[in-house]
Amino acid sequence: MTHTDTNKRHDFLMIFDVTMGNPNGDPDADNLPRIDPETMHGIVTDVCLKRKIRDYFAAVLNRPIFIQSKIALNKLIHEGFKKAGYYPFETELTETEVENDSLMEWLRAQPEFDVVEEERGGEDLPFSKVVYGGEYGKTSKIKEQLLKGLGDDQKEIKSLIQEIGKRFKKTGDEKKQKGLDRKIQGAARDNLCAEYDDIRIFGAVLSTGLNAGQVRGPMQLTFARSVDPILPQSHTITRQARTTSARMETGQTEMGRKSAVPYGLYFARGFYNPFLGEQTGIKNDDLERFWEALTRMFEYDRSASRGEMIMHQVYIFTHEDKKGNAHAHLLFKLLTDEIQKKPEAIYPRTVGDYLPFPGKAEIKAKMAAQNINNVTVTLLNS
Repeated sequence: MTHTDTNKRHDFLMIFDVTMGNPNGDPDADNLPRIDPETMHGIVTDVCLKRKIRDYFAAVLNRPIFIQSKIALNKLIHEGFKKAGYYPFETELTETEVENDSLMEWLRAQPEFDVVEEERGGEDLPFSKVVYGGEYGKTSKIKEQLLKGLGDDQKEIKSLIQEIGKRFKKTGDEKKQKGLDRKIQGAARDNLCAEYDDIRIFGAVLSTGLNAGQVRGPMQLTFARSVDPILPQSHTITRQARTTSARMETGQTEMGRKSAVPYGLYFARGFYNPFLGEQTGIKNDDLERFWEALTRMFEYDRSASRGEMIMHQVYIFTHEDKKGNAHAHLLFKLLTDEIQKKPEAIYPRTVGDYLPFPGKAEIKAKMAAQNINNVTVTLLNS
């Protein structure tokens, strides 16, 4: 399919709406729906949209994503370096330490540490070392992490761990990081791109722990903006359940607030850069999954606070040339000028209060009239 070709430039515009819900709350405004205070048009951030796409990747498509909350990101970055054969903070374990089952069980149970075992030529015992993969800093901090959680009844293990902590070499501190081999950095970055879909698509900052640099993502989204001004509302709600025993004794229900907009039709723009796609190693399958997630993400993100959100249309402009055959803003203007409410709809409350969205034939006619050639139009969710 044309719109899944990673060697072509794609510009796209999505149209979605929300009914009696909060599409993207603002924590600086008591979680009211985000707005442009000058025009009162609604706003949904690109971060919000990307989160829904990532969640679809993980929950529906069972794909690995980097930006998530289950595992510390520095740990994932460290895994990329491990695959490149680089271990920044490590120390070899002695034969006595390897034979101590209680010590090895403790080390393997620590989330910030890994025990690496390799065959040692000509000897029966494996070569073992302990590698630190958490926040980087002074070796004294690493020793504190190793000792964390040990009780007074574990004096023998505590003594051994103190000795292990002393042996950690400062090979991954900030000063050393500045001189980190670029080949190792590149290999780690490539490993992370190959592993995680969202890095290949959106890019990521990979310098928060071990410095693997930054990845500029080929797929970028803008803030979504409502076609017309919206009216953010805050509703008082009550509940029978009480959170504390003291509140139970009062016999009163608890109060709360819920924010929503009666209705809002939004559009957001997006861009795919094939030159950056080459750098991240994005594949046609990645684009196919992205378009699927983009069109269906609201279906699997239902929430009482978001009301009913629907992706009505996604328009994809695919260029024949990698550099593009027309400016993106000219292509978008063919659509945004046509997304207007009906004259009689003073306060739009459904998508039916807007003029019908342009079809493929209408868009092609407009492009021909403006001498825009070699651009293919694909409509999803039509």
